[in-house]
Amino acid sequence: MKVIKKIAKLLLLLFVAIQFFRPEKNINQGNHLAGFINETNPPENVKTILTHSCYDCHSNHTEYPWYNNIAPVSWWLSAHIKDAKATLNLSDWDNYNKGQKDRKLEEIIEVIKKEEMPLKEYHWMHQEAGLSKEQGEAVLEWARRTKTLYGLGPLPR
Repeated sequence: MKVIKKIAKLLLLLFVAIQFFRPEKNINQGNHLAGFINETNPPENVKTILTHSCYDCHSNHTEYPWYNNIAPVSWWLSAHIKDAKATLNLSDWDNYNKGQKDRKLEEIIEVIKKEEMPLKEYHWMHQEAGLSKEQGEAVLEWARRTKTLYGLGPLPR
C-alpha cells in the first residue's frame, strides 16, 4: 500500500510540475484574415462556416477552450494547430502563389468531400464545428467557384 501511495504522490507532483511548461499560444490580434476574405470572397454563410469550423486551427488566431490551460492537453492542441497551419494557413493566404492557392482550394474540396475536416477530435468539443450536408455543399460550391476563377484571371470576384 505504501508503494501505491508513493507512486500516486509522484504522479501528482509530476502533473503539477508539467503545468509550468506551456506551449506558445496561437493568438494574433487584428484582421489577419483580410487578405483571404477579400481575395476569395466567400458568401456570408461560408464565412460563418469557416469561422466555426476552420479558423481555430488554420489561421494565426485560435479561440482556446478552457481545457487548453491543462498540460498535456495544451501540448496536444498546440501540436494539432502547428500541423494544421503547416498544411493550410488562411492568415498567410497572400503569401501563397497562384499555383499554391489552386492546390489549397483543391485540398479543401478533397477533405470536405471525404468528410475529413473538421477533425472528429475537434468536433467532439466544438459541436458547432460539424458540417451538415448543406454546409459542406456550400463550402464545396464556393471552393470550386473560387478555384475556377483563379484559372480565369488575377482575382476572383
